[in-house]
Amino acid sequence: MNNWKLDPAHDLGLPLKERARSLRREDGLLETLLHATWWSFVRGYLAVYHRLEIVGRENIPAEPPFVLVANHSSHLDALALAAALPARLRLRVFPIAAGDTFFETPAAAAFAAFVLNALPMWRRSCGPHALRELRERLINERCAYILFPEGTRTRDGCMNAFKPGIGMLVAGTQVPVVPGFLDGCFLAWPPQARLPRPRKVGLRIGQPVWCSHLADERSGWERATAELEAKVRALGGPSRD
Repeated sequence: MNNWKLDPAHDLGLPLKERARSLRREDGLLETLLHATWWSFVRGYLAVYHRLEIVGRENIPAEPPFVLVANHSSHLDALALAAALPARLRLRVFPIAAGDTFFETPAAAAFAAFVLNALPMWRRSCGPHALRELRERLINERCAYILFPEGTRTRDGCMNAFKPGIGMLVAGTQVPVVPGFLDGCFLAWPPQARLPRPRKVGLRIGQPVWCSHLADERSGWERATAELEAKVRALGGPSRD
């Protein structure tokens, strides 16, 4: 008979504000109900208002861990990527969101954490320790991340260069990275617009990429980042030439 071991939630005892911002946050019953309700609404909204079309859904791994990356031009991006994932994975999928945008105020942090299930990445003060913590959780807890390696939304509709954080996250691991390209999100909800417009949105999903052969050091991070950027661009990313 196997010995039973109690494994308390990693965010047990944290004040609500700190729990919302914690990279180790875990869901309770209330959060589970909120996620289910929110994502049911989002899937219907995207299907009706933006006529979301997804190509290549079969390339998404059946089980975590994996990372889903794509170009970034709109607040619709994370919603469209999450809509491509099966509902049974919902509690194990974490969009990585800009902390200085989505976690600054208590109300915004609560919505991002307990409804969107997002984890914060602080762009102005993000150090290697935060990426290491995300990497360890990805590997050890078999979860999935939605990540935009450009770091911010494009302001002109053209895809920007990827930042090396994605390489630090996956180089030298057995975690597959699934590239995607979003088309129409910039026209539907550009950064300068307050509300989304009824424009068609498409998502093309490519085959998974493994970076296990790359060293977990700067050269490996840079190579992984370059390879993943090339995969996303090949799915439809416009050139900045």
